[in-house]
Amino acid sequence: MKYLQIKNILLITLITFYLFAGANHFINPSFYIPIIPPYLMKWANEINVISGAIEILLGLLLIPSKTRGKAGLGIVVLLIAFIPSHIYFIQKGEFMIGSIIFNPLISSIRLFVGQPILMLWAYWASKSELKFI
Repeated sequence: MKYLQIKNILLITLITFYLFAGANHFINPSFYIPIIPPYLMKWANEINVISGAIEILLGLLLIPSKTRGKAGLGIVVLLIAFIPSHIYFIQKGEFMIGSIIFNPLISSIRLFVGQPILMLWAYWASKSELKFI
């Protein structure tokens, strides 16, 4: 019973996370634009908008149990697509976005620890039996 409750709480948290993260691309694009690698900068605004829209869409697709599995897979694919940005964090060295300081160690932890955890979380939560609709 506890296992199922934890899984459901993590699913709800994941849905909330992706809905807010996606919306934040539109609310605060100045946070995301600087972390887009230079070789993609020509399309930075488009990448930011598309990323935000996809995050919102995937968050919404986690709600119905029928689309949850595909949404979990979509989140994993999206996180893989974000790897070049995380590599750019490491290459960039120490920098600041707003009040957040990034350095190569923090960026490496985000890439090599954070990304796999998020991928596993998305996969695991997408297997939840929780019914919203």
